Amino acid sequence: MSREIARRVEASAQGKKVDTMRNERKVLTRKNLYALPLALGLPLTVGLAGAIATSRSLATWYRDLKKPAWNPPNSIFGPVWTTLYLMMGLASWLVWTRRDQDEAAAGSALTWYGLQLGLNAFWSPLFFGLRRPDLALFDIAALWSVLLATLFKFAQVRRTAAALLVPYFLWVSFAATLNAAIWWLNRGK
Repeated sequence: MSREIARRVEASAQGKKVDTMRNERKVLTRKNLYALPLALGLPLTVGLAGAIATSRSLATWYRDLKKPAWNPPNSIFGPVWTTLYLMMGLASWLVWTRRDQDEAAAGSALTWYGLQLGLNAFWSPLFFGLRRPDLALFDIAALWSVLLATLFKFAQVRRTAAALLVPYFLWVSFAATLNAAIWWLNRGK
């Protein structure tokens, strides 16, 4: 009963009929649902491209590098990144669904998201493709900074979206430390 009253008040305040408001919400919901596969697919595509770049060097060049004792087994990276990419996609979708409420904030947050996704996409080709941990370290440092800004921008739009990025931020922090350690241990090669 109280929802119906709220709908009528909202419609009246906007000078619309209740049925018009319901139809607008249905359309928005459909648009949002259609956007979800794209939001999930985009980071997964970045991950797939990174996996292709990684696979070419994993069994050869990477295997022969000196690594710190705390380097996780290779089998951990695929499941962790897949989970993180799905969480990133869901977070971006949650922000996208708020664009009608605050277009400027959502647009800014998604721009930062796109920047960090681009930096993420460059890391594997730099590290594994070019076999340049030094260049990858610059990339991941930039990624870390842009990701932190993205996290704050997402929090301004939707806190749940920002919370979904926290594990990714922690993993990138770990990956940056691992990247630096591998570069340091192998700097003479």
